[in-house]
Amino acid sequence: MITPRQLSDIAQWAETQGVDYASLSRLRQVYPSLYFTQCLDDDINNVEPVLRGASVNLYLVDSRQHCLQLTEDPQVATGVVLAVATECANS
Repeated sequence: MITPRQLSDIAQWAETQGVDYASLSRLRQVYPSLYFTQCLDDDINNVEPVLRGASVNLYLVDSRQHCLQLTEDPQVATGVVLAVATECANS
């Protein structure tokens, strides 16, 4: 389960610190029970982000069945994808 407060804090961290190895490592320290990964936002199709930011969108991951899949349900979420908006990645 991921709370709205956690999502907000993660989004704020990503927007201010950027999305790189150091940022993901820090998030993993702060939230050791959550899975974190990154990608470009245009790598994700047919799913709306659970939280849309200026430069980073957040998607939720469900790994309960030992196979990662995106979910929109924070009650079953076990991780977060930090997806960098393409326009920001190219600048």
